[in-house]
Amino acid sequence: MGRKILEVNNLSTKYVTRFKEDVYAVNDVSLTVEEGKSLGIAGESGCGKSTLALSLMGYYFPPLHYVSGDIIIDGKNISLLDPETIRKTVLGHEIAYIPQTAMNALNPTRKIIKFIEDVIRAHDSKASKKDIYDLARKRFEVLGLPASVLNRFPVELSGGMKQRTVIAISTILSPKVLIADEPSSALDVTSQKMVIKMLKDMMENGIIKSMIFITHELPLLYNVTDDIMVMYAGQIVENGSSHEVVFDPLHPYSKGLMGSILVPEEGVRDVKLASIPGTPPNLKKPPEGCRFAARCKYTTPICRASKIDLREAGEGRSYRCILDTEELREVYGDV
Repeated sequence: MGRKILEVNNLSTKYVTRFKEDVYAVNDVSLTVEEGKSLGIAGESGCGKSTLALSLMGYYFPPLHYVSGDIIIDGKNISLLDPETIRKTVLGHEIAYIPQTAMNALNPTRKIIKFIEDVIRAHDSKASKKDIYDLARKRFEVLGLPASVLNRFPVELSGGMKQRTVIAISTILSPKVLIADEPSSALDVTSQKMVIKMLKDMMENGIIKSMIFITHELPLLYNVTDDIMVMYAGQIVENGSSHEVVFDPLHPYSKGLMGSILVPEEGVRDVKLASIPGTPPNLKKPPEGCRFAARCKYTTPICRASKIDLREAGEGRSYRCILDTEELREVYGDV
């Protein structure tokens, strides 16, 4: 096992509505990311992926609130630091975030170099324009972006170029952990490939030490990340290596996700498409038992009545179900 860069223990966060209702979008989540490794987080829209990404930075804005748990980055617990300390010493240096709407994140009236100046001077107010420009030019060239982009306005860039520019800006301080939230969404296939290659190059060049890649596409994660974590209704329902989760999913929800996607990989491409009936539970009043019980064809009375914990299924492998691995594979045989 390599050195742990990010360790999250029993993290819970919630939204508080204007009617003072609590919505637990992240519920008792634990995860580990090692140096040089990448973790994929998959799940349908509304399952808590983006909320988890925001929570991992320890920087909360209402209506999102911290509830409990630890976020440890390279040995430092940031979960109880005050917002100003996190802004100055953690964000950008320790952990960085590429937002889901990255292409729309840039003010169209400012040149790209101005955004980089803002990021660097937020941490080093004495940095000179020349030093900032030299750093930005070298970093952009390493990432395959022409230095001329620095003196352009966002409106002069294509969608793919904007996305890669936002990634370059977000990682200008070489963070230890990079969270990429749907970085390839809304892009054509060619631009998606360039963005993914750029992220991999940053890992190989040591610009970032580890990465969390968020998407709803399990097959995409198979080609990008080392491990995959599947979320459903604010909880982790499965965790394992990318190959295990894609080709041998254990949890019924993971199985349903893979069954509803057309993929070309051998061993999966001939499987008949399936669907997941129903809708996710209301997180204002989540069910007492398994949160997937209402949509699962293998549900028993125990599933609905009892809290279901994660259970181990080998080294680095876990899933949230009352059935053991042999029972799951037996019931999957009737699909």
